[in-house]
Amino acid sequence: MIELSYFAAAVLFILGLKRMSSPKTARGGIVWAGAGMVVATFATFFMPDMGNYGLMILAILIGGGAAWYTGKKVAMTDMPQMIAIYNGMGGGAAAAIAAVELLKGHFDNSTFQVLAVAGALIGSVAFSGSMIAFAKLQGLMKKSFHFPSQQAINLVVFGLAIAFGLYVMFAEAPGGFALFMFFALALAFGVLMTLPIGGADMPVVISLYNALTGLAVAFEGFVLGNAAMIIAGTVVGSAGTLLTQLMAKAMNRPLTNVLFSGFGAVEAESSAGPEGEMKEIGAADAAVMMAFANKVIIVPGYGLAVAQAQHKIWELSEMLEEQGVDVKFAIHPVAGRMPGHMNVLLAEAGVPYDKIYDLEEINAEFPQADVALVIGANDVVNPVARNDKSSPIYGMPILNADQAQNVIVVKRGRGRGFSGIENGLFFLDNTRMLYGDGQEVAAKLIAEVKQL
Repeated sequence: MIELSYFAAAVLFILGLKRMSSPKTARGGIVWAGAGMVVATFATFFMPDMGNYGLMILAILIGGGAAWYTGKKVAMTDMPQMIAIYNGMGGGAAAAIAAVELLKGHFDNSTFQVLAVAGALIGSVAFSGSMIAFAKLQGLMKKSFHFPSQQAINLVVFGLAIAFGLYVMFAEAPGGFALFMFFALALAFGVLMTLPIGGADMPVVISLYNALTGLAVAFEGFVLGNAAMIIAGTVVGSAGTLLTQLMAKAMNRPLTNVLFSGFGAVEAESSAGPEGEMKEIGAADAAVMMAFANKVIIVPGYGLAVAQAQHKIWELSEMLEEQGVDVKFAIHPVAGRMPGHMNVLLAEAGVPYDKIYDLEEINAEFPQADVALVIGANDVVNPVARNDKSSPIYGMPILNADQAQNVIVVKRGRGRGFSGIENGLFFLDNTRMLYGDGQEVAAKLIAEVKQL
């Protein structure tokens, strides 16, 4: 019955993941996967020689209570950091399981011992790296950290972690000191690897640590002989790996470049940047431009999340549609601070799924758009990615907002994006800058459209 329960849980995991591939069924997919986790957890109570029922129930109450409370209270703008910390908890749990098994030291064969050490290493890196990602996204860590010979030091720390891991595997009685050094070095490597990575690369980093967490859980599932952990970890690991590849592809950069170049953290001071001046527009003129347009494409970015302007933008869109304007939303794969960040925000505001288009679907329509309204997006609409080979983002696929007849950019100030690169879109002849907080600007636009 336990094995059948684990099989049922695995089926629910896979079906839940399948349903998450579409916005229309994603919520149901989460419920299905959650039900699978309940089944797997309940079945674990009936495992042979399971005696720590009091501690198990206490752990479930503490973890479940904390998760329920934070899930209810977290703001949509804080969702990326919540995902980051939950990913890290999964990796930390896998590493903790490995620590217990390594301390026991009784393995059926050497393969399980290798998997225990590998899971411990991967889980520890995912845990500490995710904690740094959380701190960056939460604003607890205001900048990225660089120091001389950083990559060389990282390599030495990783090499020492591997060395202690090998010692733990092959020594007859490795002892507590060796285990402590192994875990300490693995945790340190996760911290050092994440410190130089900037905000622009966080979607890739979060999906990578998600994949590592799944892999660690699968390894420890083999060690414990737990089918549910093996299948759940494999599903999460493979999905996270695929998502990481898609995110890196969307930025036209190899994963090694994301992890080891510090792209999202360093300002491109050496670049002279585009020439010209930004031309400002008022809310009244912008409202007229959109109200009398045939087609308006809205490009949201992280600034939309910060301003919590998604509801106002959708209200504006509905008013424009009442006047016969064709309104669509264009989403870049790495817009925001986690995969699908903009899709989540727009769905929360009630934007219909058939109005949300990804880069490949919408790019051909920009030349026919009368207005492209860019709110909070920066690097993902920067035309230097197409025409400036000296730019760090050259070759990255972007939304072709610059090809619209008119471009209105809603922006709080004149600063650069998270990559530190000046945006050539802001200086084009067909671009006008509408400065202010995203939500306040949207409210002004709504008021002006009502008067027309």
